[in-house]
Amino acid sequence: MRRCLQLALLGEGQVAPNPLVGAVLCFEDKVIGEGYHAYFGAPHAEVACIRSVKAADREKIPFSKLFVSLEPCNHVGKTGACTELIIKEGIPEVWIACTDPFEKVNGSGIARLKEAGIKVISGLLENEAQAINHRFFTFHQKRRPYVILKWAESADHFIGAENQVKISHPFTDRLTHRWRASEAAIMVGTQTAMKDNPQLDTRFWPGKNPVRVLLDRKASLPVDFALMNQQAPTLIFTEEESRVSKNLEWIKVNFDEQLVPRILNILHQKGISSLIVEGGAKLLQSFIDTGIWDEARVISNPLLSIEDGVAAPALKDAICTGKQALPQDHITYYKPKKSPISVEN
Repeated sequence: MRRCLQLALLGEGQVAPNPLVGAVLCFEDKVIGEGYHAYFGAPHAEVACIRSVKAADREKIPFSKLFVSLEPCNHVGKTGACTELIIKEGIPEVWIACTDPFEKVNGSGIARLKEAGIKVISGLLENEAQAINHRFFTFHQKRRPYVILKWAESADHFIGAENQVKISHPFTDRLTHRWRASEAAIMVGTQTAMKDNPQLDTRFWPGKNPVRVLLDRKASLPVDFALMNQQAPTLIFTEEESRVSKNLEWIKVNFDEQLVPRILNILHQKGISSLIVEGGAKLLQSFIDTGIWDEARVISNPLLSIEDGVAAPALKDAICTGKQALPQDHITYYKPKKSPISVEN
């Protein structure tokens, strides 16, 4: 099962909104096949695993055990039902790490296998399997994207100055672009877009660009700014009219105290399973104050003091989960003390 989890992670950043899944087929404690869900629309892990079995070993399949990190699907989507393939191949025993919270599966896959006379054992490395699919579980159980807050601050806890100042090291920039490649969307507010003119892409790391999300209340960002270049899908939340232009979509919403859950609800409806919030202090603080965040990554430059500028967000009710030292910078990771709330549709 640990090998299943290793394989599953190879699809990170490519499969959303589908889950990360790995599968291993064993005959008498020898691996004869393995596979993972490589990208959205590709064959599921169980299919890839069975297809990988060499011709000389195919006669062993009906006498083998299948290990899979997530409950096999029992419905037809972009691919056929994995349960039916397992039954067709005559696999007599299936080990599953955790059930699938997706409403079209959620126990029905296990039930179908048992109905066909297959021995099913579930719960092996369940916590580890749920952890690697934190985006997928949050999306289906809390009805919203998994939310990551990220900012860089000086040693004296400022995230910006009157004159633009570079806080993080170029090495750290590459890491943050790796983070972007792993998530479905990235968000900033108008002030950050105006001041920094960010591209919000993965140019420093190979990987798919996230969907760009901009909060622009008055639809005031100039058309020649990077976020308007239509090189990546971009959602612009505004109080002005809704409209669509190629890769740009303006979505009209009310900018009131329910703005954060309202936006997350819309992102959920659009199938966006995870979101990095890289905005300014005001936007970041709005997520903190509403209690709708799952993880925070704070980059600190211990060699830089700004003395007077834009104060970093006040991260309250948080638990430190780890620290990382990089050239020049330190990164501290946090999770909320209380379970993050769901969003009502």
